[in-house]
Amino acid sequence: MLVAIGVIIGVIIIIGALFMNLSPQFGGKISKEQLDLYAKSENHQKGKFINIGGVTNDMSVGDMIKAIGGMFKTIPNARPQSPIEIQKIDSVNVAKYHAKTRFVWFGHSAFLLQMKSKNILIDPMLSEVPAPHPLLGGKRFARELPIEIEKLPNIDAVIISHDHYDHLDYESIMKLKDKVDRFYTPLGVGSHLQEWGIPRKKIVELDWWQQARFDDIRLISTPAQHFSGRGLSDGNHTLWCSWIIQSDDENIYFSGDSGYASHFKEIGDKYGPFDFAMIECGQYNELWSQIHMFPEETALAGRDLQAKKIMPIHWGAFKLAQHSWTDPIERVSKKAAELSLPLITPEIGKATFIGDDGLAQNQWWNHNQK
Repeated sequence: MLVAIGVIIGVIIIIGALFMNLSPQFGGKISKEQLDLYAKSENHQKGKFINIGGVTNDMSVGDMIKAIGGMFKTIPNARPQSPIEIQKIDSVNVAKYHAKTRFVWFGHSAFLLQMKSKNILIDPMLSEVPAPHPLLGGKRFARELPIEIEKLPNIDAVIISHDHYDHLDYESIMKLKDKVDRFYTPLGVGSHLQEWGIPRKKIVELDWWQQARFDDIRLISTPAQHFSGRGLSDGNHTLWCSWIIQSDDENIYFSGDSGYASHFKEIGDKYGPFDFAMIECGQYNELWSQIHMFPEETALAGRDLQAKKIMPIHWGAFKLAQHSWTDPIERVSKKAAELSLPLITPEIGKATFIGDDGLAQNQWWNHNQK
């Protein structure tokens, strides 16, 4: 019996090692030349990227046991009672759109932003499961996407905030890559894209506070308090960031993933006020409060950014933490009201203008709890 158990464990280890080393999902590795280049960054020490003030996501053994145990707990209302009903958007409508700035939310942190006749995808995780293999995660709350990748028109830019699976998705990138003109990423994330066959000339990597332009749109990489890594040995080998997207008419902020800290006020003081801010609100826990915000902090971040309107993101698509699926929106709505901070909460797939206020008119999440 012991021999049989030993053989089974050995086979599992071998399969796991082969998967880790052969699966393209895990992306590329940082070269020595890249390490030498990144060493010049203020955010890079001893071969890894760091947060402001040295904040880490390290957990004690006890906390790790709690976190693993939490994965097996039954959480009331952790997923919608039935698949979320989304709005579909027509491919012709998307391709021929050249009017004022609008966006389509795909759930979680994925967006199509149409601005100045440009098509911009933000963190396009458009697959069913945010994991290196479908068996390693839970499926999306909705049965379908607002528009399938194959029906999207040419994409002028894809913006990536960091390399975690719920933001940088291999299958989505493979379907998108031939219709994208430029990829904009924080330092190091381009190594994954190159591993997946995207030419280096199509990738622009930025450090915090660096910026790039394409035509009449400016992109600025700004700080976030988070971490990175896709495997067991590449923790913090690539940078994470938030993004500012500017035109002559509008100033938009996208948080990526981040804990609540002073960088929001610094960004607001330097580049605010923002017409619209998409801010993380979901997948939080006391055990990792340094690198993910609670909903009340989402509203505080909006205030610090001097945002005229905020939209809570990083919720509504996947279960990645031990809270109900509506807890984020319910809590941030209450705190935003206390701060007199306008909140917009469009349905997934609804083509939305920045000036739209969907909260007072349609609390759509309530329809999926009946």
